[in-house]
This record gives sequence, C-alpha cells and structure tokens, in this order.
Amino acid sequence: MNEEIPANRSLDLDHELSSSSSSDDSLSGDSNASGHETRTDSQVPTVRPELPNVETEPPQLLDRLARMQADFENARKRALKEQQEFQEYAVFDAVKTLLPVLDSFERALRASSNQYTDFQNGMELIYRQLLDAMVKLGVHPIHAQGERFDPHIHQAVDMVETDEAEDQRVLEELQRGYKFKDRLLRPSMVRVARNSRQ
Repeated sequence: MNEEIPANRSLDLDHELSSSSSSDDSLSGDSNASGHETRTDSQVPTVRPELPNVETEPPQLLDRLARMQADFENARKRALKEQQEFQEYAVFDAVKTLLPVLDSFERALRASSNQYTDFQNGMELIYRQLLDAMVKLGVHPIHAQGERFDPHIHQAVDMVETDEAEDQRVLEELQRGYKFKDRLLRPSMVRVARNSRQ
C-alpha cells in the first residue's frame, strides 16, 4: 500500500518553496496523472533583495568623498590664514601705545638748545634705538613733508593759502604717521597748501 503524499507538498524539488513560504497553500497548479498538484516556474514567487547599483553608486560615493575632502581642505586653509593674521597683528595695540613715546622724543629733540649737547645726543640715540625696534616689529614711519596730500595716509588739520607751493602739497608735518606692515596705524597730521592760481 502506497503512502499518500500531502497535497501541499510539491514533488518538484527544484521549485520547492522555503519554509517561510511553504505554508501558503493558495497557489494553484496543474495536477499530474496521480492527482498530485505541481507548480510551474511562473507560479513560484521570486524574492530578490534590493542590491546597490554597482554602476552608479561608486562614482556617487567617490564624488561625495571628493567634495568632503575639498571642504576639509578649504576649512584647514581658512584656519591657517586666520592664525597667521592673528600672529602678524597680535602686537598691533601694543605698538600703538608706543607711538606717544616717539612723539615725546621728537618734541624734546626740537626743543633742546646747544648747551645741552650731551643730552641731545643721548636723546637722539634713544630715539633711533626705539625707532629701529619698532621697524623690526613692522612699524614704518610715513614721510609726508613735501609729498602730495593723500587722504588715505594724511589727515589735514589746516589748509594754508600760498603761492610758494603746489596746490595740495604737504607744507608741514605736525605729527608723524605710521604703518604697521601693510595696514595704516595712524595717519600723518599735516598742513596742506592751497594754491588757487593753479
């Protein structure tokens, strides 16, 4: 006596469903001669996982990586530039506080008389030493006497009517101006000629 095979068990082992889908008895199939149900390829559901598109995703990932590297490099360069600027201008305010000392030296030198020759020589020596030290720090005096008036580096405190100088020419430097590297530290205070005949 032959043992009866259940109706939901396929005889075609090549097309047997997995255990998770074997409980689905709703699939219809053709019966063979012995009355048992068989399933064709079109009746077996195919489940394919979503795989990444190997032709498009790697270039996209490489492009994203390149953009991230470029952003990081730009941020690094900006940080380095800011650090360099901070180092260059860290003594800006400190140098500015030394300017009145230079002014005092200049006034004292102009006011000294011949009987104080030694005093004057000493003051000149100190003045030169201080000026050299400031030049090493990046401070450079602006020469204004006899130059054409430039509002970017000169501050006109007086306009003098005269025929003896060219119009807009600096007649006198009242207070010397200074630059710190390429930045204006203080403009020169000057008297400027006004020649209406020119």
